[in-house]
Amino acid sequence: MDIRSVTLSGGIEGLEFLFKPDFGKLTREGILAALGHAFFSLSLGMGIMITYGSYIPKEEKLGPTSLKISIADTFIALLAGIAIFPAVFAFNIEPGSGAGLVFITLPNVFGQMPGGYLFAIMFFGLLALAALTSTISLLEAVVAYVIERFNMERVKATVLTTIAITLVGILASLSNGSLSGLTIRGYNFFDFLDNLTADFFLPISALISSVFVGWRLDRKIVENQLSNNGTIQVKYLKALTFLFKIVSPLAILIVFISGIIQRWIL
Repeated sequence: MDIRSVTLSGGIEGLEFLFKPDFGKLTREGILAALGHAFFSLSLGMGIMITYGSYIPKEEKLGPTSLKISIADTFIALLAGIAIFPAVFAFNIEPGSGAGLVFITLPNVFGQMPGGYLFAIMFFGLLALAALTSTISLLEAVVAYVIERFNMERVKATVLTTIAITLVGILASLSNGSLSGLTIRGYNFFDFLDNLTADFFLPISALISSVFVGWRLDRKIVENQLSNNGTIQVKYLKALTFLFKIVSPLAILIVFISGIIQRWIL
């Protein structure tokens, strides 16, 4: 898809748009949006990494694994951008259309590819699978809370939380269609939830996690987890502790407060 996208007429303009930034147009809101997207992209502050982390074998090195995840996530995001933005310019689509671009531009790309119909089925099937697997891991964090908070059986907790989340998801989906006239503070329901989680829920959760690990959790526990109970040498422990204690809380607070002022007060 990347190869076909960049070879479309006007595709080079899309690559320039993606990789040749105009820093004169960079605003505080743009920076905050990018930082908020980083939370979503790496699933920070929402419990999903705790869920995945619980399945990591004890002999696995957490530091290098975390670095690999970040690099892989960024690499895949760049591939997605290369597939989408050249096609955006080739078919004269508004590049600021948001998450819906994947459902606008890629079908156009598939239409220009030999065997595009088959590629379209494969791509959207894999996209649905990716969404489903992410949903399962995200759901586990909610289900675990409901089980512990209300002493509920797992099956019942899973069914109830799935129904509740599905209903909210339906409303969010329809807000880009038949319910687009329904707005909250000028946002449709989907965008309202998007901004609410990006500006409040994720930064607050990440801040609490960072403060807890940096200031409250026994350092010996952190060291044992990173060093696999002393079996491997961890040279970055002091730097990581400093990040958890000072850098991360301050950075998250700046993003959190700036986001509230920018989108909810001004």
